[in-house]
Amino acid sequence: MVKTSDVLLILVTFFFPPIGAFFVAGCSCELLINILLTALGFVPGAIHAFWLIYKQMQAEERYGSGGFICAPIHLTMT
Repeated sequence: MVKTSDVLLILVTFFFPPIGAFFVAGCSCELLINILLTALGFVPGAIHAFWLIYKQMQAEERYGSGGFICAPIHLTMT
């Protein structure tokens, strides 16, 4: 089910793809990839950002809210 926040995220992503990638993936390698793709051309960056949003929406439908983790989890040894 599409929520209002998803629609706003899609609108933001349409105008500036790296912002949408940041909202979905945070400050991670996915964001860097999106910035590089957007620098190469608007369309590759937009496709990548929409793909990230699609992955997030699919994971939330499957696993519930918070089921999508794009950034790696850092574990510390104690």
